[in-house]
Amino acid sequence: MAQTKYKYLIEVEKSKAAKDGRPSSGPVYRSVFAKDGFPAPIAGMDSCWDVFRMSVEKNPGNPMLGRRESVNGKAGKYMWLTYKQVYDVVVKVGNSMRSLGLEQGDKCGIFGANCPEWVVSMEACNGHGLYCVPLYDTLGADAVEFIICHAEVPLAFVEEKKISELLKTLPNVSKYLKTLVSFGKVTPEQKESVEKHGSVIYSWNEFLQLGDDKDFDLPVKKKTDICTIMYTSGTTGDPKGVLISNESIITLLAGVKRLLESVNEELDANDVYLSFLPLAHTFDRVIEELFIWTGASIGFWHGDVKLLTEDIAELKPTIFCAVPRVLDRIYAGLTQRISSSGIIKKTMFNFAYSYKHYNMKNGHSHGTASPISDKIVFSKVKQGLGGRVRLILSGAAPLSTHVESYLRVVACAHVLQGYGLTETCAGTFVSLPNELSMLGTVGPPVPNVDVCLESVPEMGYDALSDTARGEVCVRGKTLFSGYYKREDLTKEVLIDGWFHTGDIGEWQQDGSLKIIDRKKNIFKLSQGEYVAVENLENIYGLVSDIDAIWVYGNSFESCLVAVVNPSKQAIERWAQQNDVSGDFNSLCENTKVKEHVVGELNKIAKEKKLKGFEVIRAVHLEPEPFDMERDLITPTYKKKRPQLLKYYKGMIDDMYKNVNQPKPKA
Repeated sequence: MAQTKYKYLIEVEKSKAAKDGRPSSGPVYRSVFAKDGFPAPIAGMDSCWDVFRMSVEKNPGNPMLGRRESVNGKAGKYMWLTYKQVYDVVVKVGNSMRSLGLEQGDKCGIFGANCPEWVVSMEACNGHGLYCVPLYDTLGADAVEFIICHAEVPLAFVEEKKISELLKTLPNVSKYLKTLVSFGKVTPEQKESVEKHGSVIYSWNEFLQLGDDKDFDLPVKKKTDICTIMYTSGTTGDPKGVLISNESIITLLAGVKRLLESVNEELDANDVYLSFLPLAHTFDRVIEELFIWTGASIGFWHGDVKLLTEDIAELKPTIFCAVPRVLDRIYAGLTQRISSSGIIKKTMFNFAYSYKHYNMKNGHSHGTASPISDKIVFSKVKQGLGGRVRLILSGAAPLSTHVESYLRVVACAHVLQGYGLTETCAGTFVSLPNELSMLGTVGPPVPNVDVCLESVPEMGYDALSDTARGEVCVRGKTLFSGYYKREDLTKEVLIDGWFHTGDIGEWQQDGSLKIIDRKKNIFKLSQGEYVAVENLENIYGLVSDIDAIWVYGNSFESCLVAVVNPSKQAIERWAQQNDVSGDFNSLCENTKVKEHVVGELNKIAKEKKLKGFEVIRAVHLEPEPFDMERDLITPTYKKKRPQLLKYYKGMIDDMYKNVNQPKPKA
């Protein structure tokens, strides 16, 4: 292995030129923290069950799972189950599952929001070698029905308030789904509804009693055994079942542990995690496995995103994981509070921010950049996050650079951005603490994978150029074992041991990676010019007056148009300054406001030296954010482009009609 020009990368294989019709690829790199080889799990840890079992043996009295007790209908203090108490319930659930005839390799569905019963059910699956199959809480009955039938799920655990939604899949899933188990109670009407379709439903307490006086031996589990089937929502077509093995998860855990040790941020049993990102996604699943391995505590939110700050204040987590949309809300709330404060407070805050940011840019850690500012000015921000947060990790979608930069200064914590896919067992790259140069990047690889870029000539990306750009390809034991029942799709993305992510990356000077485009998001305009649309959306997303943008073009048109979610605060401020009246919805319809937004987009296009055909010619301002309810984005906030086109077809047609109208002669 050789150190490279990149500070945080080790080169392990040389570049490969184009050959036999295949694209060229750049050098193969791995993290500098793996210079002595990839970290291995500790002896005896061959499965996710071993992660839990060994932690129970080591930390039996540690608080493991907590939820807020209900006091007069309101959420109160957190009540905790210890590792040993959780283990005892897991044993009962496992015996009950086996008493119904389930055997190693059978599938078990889990449907609902994060809660202690979710983790207990998952661990029971781990213990008895059952495939845990999360049923997507956010995709509606159609996807749930598809997953149950595709995975042939005979038993499903379900959150009490989601029972009615699961019942909608009957009788279509009755061929497979024979047993339902509520995380809470069951009404007589629900029992009757299930039984008339030949299935049975138990309350949580009833189900636990099925295994009384029974003691089933745990089967031998291998590293290569499948642990879970995570269905990815995808932007088109049916969900794909991603097969994830025990080895994938425990390899990732060992790599993340090495990474945290290398940057002096190792977890310990005193750490506390707030569980609110869906356990149905790999990102949260592996984070919680890491906390379980550490013997740390996991507290669950009580289900209302508007009251999430209350859960944070009560739990006081030390590690906070979020998707950009949550961090965007925190950023908007902070900036609004500062802008509406008095002139003295505002001036003091802005001075403290500029001073600390300057020092951080010049190499100071966030803790040493301005301790006085932290104590006098930013301590209130820290208290708003519970007062103990030391790591904030953002994943699942890109985090805006200005939000990341702002939070790195004011949150008094490390704010890190990660990148990974379900197929790579989530975290594959993550930015590093106290490295402000990594803003806008996803950092270097985690020290358990090899990474290379592969040229994409049709998009102008060259992995062998001085500034290496290309499709991000990943190799290692964290990779998935294939798509369930879809060998054809597996062969498309797994080639010679390399997983082709479909994302276009660019190596930065320090060895961090910047995601700049998506391989499939390319189309041709009528004049024959190719447009890499995701790259453009990243650039236009830098405009502070907008929250989100969807850029559209096709081979019958010569220019681009866009649907924009404008920033309510920014648009209302501009309208007030320019004597434009109306509420937010009417402002979005106002021609002057649209012209202002197009002007701001054109400014950034000029600044970034975009080509003429890459400039946005018209916009439709959409006051409602792109959401899952209208099927416009996935649960990980990726845009569903075909669905966006279908939904906004009328607006697209109107924009092109106006753009293409002959201009009146002077």
